[in-house]
Amino acid sequence: MFTYKRRVTFYETDGMKVVHHANYLKYFEEARVEYLRAGGLDLNELMEEGIVFPIVEVSVKYLKSACYDDTLLIGTYLRRVDRVRLDFDYEVVRESTGELLTTGHTVNTYTHMKTGRIARLPKEKIEGLVKLSEGDRI
Repeated sequence: MFTYKRRVTFYETDGMKVVHHANYLKYFEEARVEYLRAGGLDLNELMEEGIVFPIVEVSVKYLKSACYDDTLLIGTYLRRVDRVRLDFDYEVVRESTGELLTTGHTVNTYTHMKTGRIARLPKEKIEGLVKLSEGDRI
């Protein structure tokens, strides 16, 4: 598991200081990008090579609300990693109480920017992710 820590900002909340539901997808994105970076996969480098990393599936389960100024820990698990697809699970926890607030799942693939067709990454590009995620796969 990789943990990404962030504080809820005021603009992410509604009039009751509760995080708007769409922002959890942004939290997943931030955590996923940091996970990839920790695993040695540079998205800027991929884009320079004409490869993008779209989400093809997403699900979220909201259990409790995060609020303005909460510090959140986004646990990120890379459940599947191969040359064409990455599956991530997420757990958003309020740091101060340890409460599980939200869970989520995304499926990502690599595609060629110009054609939109699936791209297969060389094994060397994902070696760091494979190693980092060894404990994540169940």
